[in-house]
Amino acid sequence: MSRDKLIKGRTSLKNHIYHVTTCTQNRQPFFDNFHCARLLINEMKKLEQSKQVLAITWVIMPDHLHWLLQLSCEKSLSTIMQSLKGCSSKTINQYNPKINFSWQRGFYDHAIRAEEDLLKVSRYIVANPLRAGLVDNIGHYPFWDSIYI
Repeated sequence: MSRDKLIKGRTSLKNHIYHVTTCTQNRQPFFDNFHCARLLINEMKKLEQSKQVLAITWVIMPDHLHWLLQLSCEKSLSTIMQSLKGCSSKTINQYNPKINFSWQRGFYDHAIRAEEDLLKVSRYIVANPLRAGLVDNIGHYPFWDSIYI
């Protein structure tokens, strides 16, 4: 899908909750590498520590990220994602320049409405490694977190 179609109608509002999905360039499984996944987690935590987002639930798959977050500042969702992707790319490539890490352009997002069940969306996100056959028990998958669990 083109970037223009992805951003058409996109709005970002402080205190609203969004489910975001973003993929690595060419769906390369960079996050099979434990250190690359941990570096991404550190960048996500920096955004939370600086009170730009509240991380509700996330899972890092080998080639993409699912993140349920609440915007905690006036910055747009696009700005937050640009920051995460830029900082994580820089950090991961400093860790190992040979892998030439990068993200696909753009991201998918879904604004969560009040009537939607956050717990249901969180469970969907956390269950990704199970559905992908990466583990038989989510407790065995190292790259996820949720305020509900």
